[in-house]
Amino acid sequence: MRKIIHIDMDAFYASVEQRDHEELRGKPVAVGYSEARGVVAAASYEARKYGIRSAMPSLTAKNKCPSLIFVLPRFDVYQDVSHQIRAIFYEYTDLVEPLSLDEAFLDVTRNRMNNPSATLIAKEIKQKIFERTGLRASAGVSINKFLAKIASDYKKPDGLFVICPGEVEKFVEGLKIEQFFGVGKVTARKMHEYGIYTGLDLKRRSEQELTRLFGKAGKSFYQNARGIDDREVQAERIIKSISNETTFLKDKDDLTLLTVELYHLAKEVMERVEKESFYGRTVTLKVKYADFRIITRSKTLPLRIAGFDLFWNTAREIMKQVDLSNQPVRLLGLGISNATDKPEQKYTQLELDLF
Repeated sequence: MRKIIHIDMDAFYASVEQRDHEELRGKPVAVGYSEARGVVAAASYEARKYGIRSAMPSLTAKNKCPSLIFVLPRFDVYQDVSHQIRAIFYEYTDLVEPLSLDEAFLDVTRNRMNNPSATLIAKEIKQKIFERTGLRASAGVSINKFLAKIASDYKKPDGLFVICPGEVEKFVEGLKIEQFFGVGKVTARKMHEYGIYTGLDLKRRSEQELTRLFGKAGKSFYQNARGIDDREVQAERIIKSISNETTFLKDKDDLTLLTVELYHLAKEVMERVEKESFYGRTVTLKVKYADFRIITRSKTLPLRIAGFDLFWNTAREIMKQVDLSNQPVRLLGLGISNATDKPEQKYTQLELDLF
């Protein structure tokens, strides 16, 4: 039986800003861009009292809370803090699966401290995070990833919740269906139509019926309703692509301006390529027009892309094939995929400083 911990930082981006800027403490803070097309990347708990959540349009957030303070994101700082936190995890186990900068699974079934109690380990990790970063984290502890993730959200902020083996069946039966992994608003509405509101309701349905109603996800719902999740903590997540995109404040129809934006995207993507040693052969351009129509265009090269010049020239070549005459552009994205292990030395021109 595994001992799994899920650590989730509390309002991570916003908490870092409140830590570093005393004048923001105790006030409703949103990390993001306040412009017309901006979105909230993170909200402090003071802001959440007004119903403000991540991914909410900035204008909606400001209408809900006129006193909301917007702070521009500092992703380099968040990444540095995330590395500090991750270093704490590795003091206990190599089986760490980061899900993002602010959350991760840990398998502590066997651990470096030879501590048989996953609960005590979670307490120690929470304390070390606070001592070293000044930030609070919530932890969930149970026998698998599904249960640990639900548990970490149970007593936020600064929470610790444990689901012991003997409590699993009763706990899952009492869950609202919205608390299950993979059940968003659309799926929840569909489940309600079939009279499924709780884990117990879900448990009463056969695997065959759930698969018929929800496709492949039906099998996971069937297992999760019984507290079953056989997924292992993956110590290294395989990167399949590196990309970046930008949504413009105003739609752009000027080719020169779009080319400038493409250049900045190419620079950002190449920095990550070099940082991650991720060398692919396929370059993909994504364009979203003002009418929300999306197109993608790709080109696969015979050799691996390791230098900026080759990447940039390929991106420009692809962009020339895109029709920009009829509709202005709302969003531009650029990425590299189809990775290989090492760069082709013929094209290695490291012009950027690594961060």
